[in-house]
Amino acid sequence: MDATADNQSPSSSDVDVTPRGATSAVLWALQLIQYEDSDSKLQAAKEIRRLTKTSQRCRRLLADAVVPLVSMLRVDSPESHHESALLALLNLAVKDEKNKMSIVEAGALKPVIRFLQSDNLNLQGSATAALLTLSASVNNKPIIGASGAIPLLVDILRHGTTQAKVDAVMALSNLSTNPNNLTIINETGPIPSVVGLLKASKKSSKTAEKCCSVIESLVGFDEGRTALAAENDGILAVIEVLENGTLQAREHAVGALLTTCESDRCKYREPILREGVIPGLLELTVQGTTKSRTKAKTLLRLLRESPYPRSELQADTLENIVCNIISQIDGEDQSSKAKKMLAEMVQVSMEQSLRHLQQRALVCTPTDI
Repeated sequence: MDATADNQSPSSSDVDVTPRGATSAVLWALQLIQYEDSDSKLQAAKEIRRLTKTSQRCRRLLADAVVPLVSMLRVDSPESHHESALLALLNLAVKDEKNKMSIVEAGALKPVIRFLQSDNLNLQGSATAALLTLSASVNNKPIIGASGAIPLLVDILRHGTTQAKVDAVMALSNLSTNPNNLTIINETGPIPSVVGLLKASKKSSKTAEKCCSVIESLVGFDEGRTALAAENDGILAVIEVLENGTLQAREHAVGALLTTCESDRCKYREPILREGVIPGLLELTVQGTTKSRTKAKTLLRLLRESPYPRSELQADTLENIVCNIISQIDGEDQSSKAKKMLAEMVQVSMEQSLRHLQQRALVCTPTDI
């Protein structure tokens, strides 16, 4: 008798799961997920997770598994079953916009939000990762924002495991591109936690890039700027990314500093200069993205222009040196001139900021996250 004739679930050993048998494996998983018993559903969820881990084709073929997997999240079953269903849904959503939308439309957000508050750190972490993936969809962003997930993500950013914190800040970065979501994020006061994660991350990492993305968005609010300046080494952490981050991270970092300085130059000019920003800005005018170069030049001009009369400045001050650099850097042969003047600028900055540089040298190199 065929194994499915009396509602008995087939065994995975009966199915060819080699690349040539991928379609058979998909059909078997889709059949298995429909069985009423929880063990069959659990086995199906694990198989769907395996099949969709690296295969975009399987993600498309298994789209019909979304609804039964979401149903698994709602039933009163062991947390291990919930986590398996959640991980299967996460894999289905990766690089698949339709599946991302289908998962939210099927009602996954309510149980996922419940899992964010779970004492089970594995389940909480899986829920955070799922929200990270789902939040990459433009259509899902406002729905997630209205669901109440943002304050919970910020709470995980404060108290979660290291990986959950990383996933939370990346999800917040995704969600922050929606204006309504950004307002909600700002109201939760996340800057101290974002800066804390940034300081603990390698500055060339994706984590640092996403932290700076969130910071750049939040300094558009007065509360965000105030929090960044008040946070111990908050501005310094952003400047370190400006110096050592990825191209995109450096663009976010200089954008955050520029927005902050433009909002109140008299208030923020000195704190930014005091952290030794000039060498990194000059390097960015040569090596940054188009946006980075423009923002770096604008910020240099703001930092150059003192609120005090020019007569009070000596001819060899940092501000006047920057002024001369800017006047020449826009001419012909920009690259060679900028590199030469950059070397001179670094030397001057080191001499005039010796105390600051000695303090920074005492800080241990952060561990990559």
